[in-house]
Parts: sequence; structure tokens; C-alpha cells
Amino acid sequence: MIETHAHIYSDDYADDRTAMLDRAWNAGIEQIWMPNCDHATIEGMMQLAEEYPGKCLPMIGLHPTYVKEGFEKELQIMEEWLDKRQFIAIGEIGMDLFWDKTYRSQQEEAFLYQCKLARKHNLWIDIHSRNAFWETVSLIETFADPDLKGIFHCFTGNLEEAKKAIELGFKLGIGGVATFKNGGLDKVLPFIDLEHIVLETDSPYLAPTPHRGKRNEVAFIELVAQRVADLKEMSKEEVIRATTHTAKNMLN
Repeated sequence: MIETHAHIYSDDYADDRTAMLDRAWNAGIEQIWMPNCDHATIEGMMQLAEEYPGKCLPMIGLHPTYVKEGFEKELQIMEEWLDKRQFIAIGEIGMDLFWDKTYRSQQEEAFLYQCKLARKHNLWIDIHSRNAFWETVSLIETFADPDLKGIFHCFTGNLEEAKKAIELGFKLGIGGVATFKNGGLDKVLPFIDLEHIVLETDSPYLAPTPHRGKRNEVAFIELVAQRVADLKEMSKEEVIRATTHTAKNMLN
């Protein structure tokens, strides 16, 4: 099983990171993909990549909620890292209009610039779009490169939005929200082919039921797989096999 999005470098795991990771490996996790936030998260992320080569795989990018005045310097740092180390993707990047719209234009500029970096380095993008799905879609269409691919991480949209993301060539990152009683994905996942889905936890955030409201961790991805299986009326093993295959194809 591949965990496609987890912030395992977070201070939330400062006291038990090794034990948390051991639980993940014991749960059958082969790889954990680590999205970056800004310059301050790179060191912890890269340390884990070195400690667990081939298992903890880093992305590089500037998260939209970290886009502020002077964000160009952050992008320069990301670009410098791309020139000296290998990453699996540019992420997480995108738009977030939930908390604050002050830096909307800067978020748009940062997103488009990082799309250029993705194409330059032949990488896919890991998208964060909170309260901004169609705004993000508009940017992708403005960028207008059919070879730009990636994942809509933490997808929580409706069926129309799911179909649009797939039409653009993107996968849907499905996490703990799928297990929430009013998460809405029960009206979406039954109608989406498994080939368009990858699994994630977004740890330490968005823990699945019955851990909702508590610290999330990678091993809980099994609960997400089971929920997808239930909604699609198939076995958990089928879901794990298909989503793992899809994730591995993104690395090739």
C-alpha cells in the first residue's frame, strides 16, 4: 500500500515518530510520499528521506497557505533544491481560499510558476485546493499543457468536480473525509473507477472515523481503504491492489 500524502516530519510526531512509522510499515505501507510546505519544512522532510531511502519519498513545493509577501524567495529556494536533489513531485501547491483571500493573486502566480517547474523537471503536481476547486481548474486550463498531471490531494468535491479533475488527467487523493458521516464522498466514489483513485491520510490532519478529531497517522490508511471498498462494494484487497498500482505508475 502507498500513502500518497502525509506530513510525517510534523512536530505532532516529535515524541513518537519512529513508533508511528513502525506501525505504518507493520500495516503494510510500502512508501510514504511527503508533501512540502515551505522552506522551514524541507530539512525535517529530507532527513526522513535519508533515514528511509526508497520508503519516505519527498516532494518540493510552496503550499498556498504559506504564500505571503516575498513568496518569490520561497520559490527560489524550491528551485534551488530541484537542481540538487531528486523529488517525486512538485507539491503541495494550489489555491486555498478558505482561511484568507488576501494573497489570492500571489497564490495564483505561485501555482503557475510551480507548474512550470513541474514541466521543466518532468514531474507531476500535488494539488491543495480548499474552497478553490474551480479556481484551480481555471489555472490548469490557463497553463494549457496536456502533459501536466498529478493528484487533487484530499479530494472532497462532488461528482461533477471529480469528473472534471479526471478529464484534466488528474487522480483523486482520497483520505479520511471519505469515512465521515457527512463527508459527501458516498455520493461520488461509487461512480468513479478505481484507476482514478489513490489513497492518503494527510497525517497528522483529518483522521478517519473512529479517530476523527484526534491526531492522524499513516497506519490509519487501512480505514480509508476499507471505506472505499465498502462504497464500491468490493474487497479491501482489490482497492489496495488497484490504488497501489495507480500510485506506482505515477512514479514511472
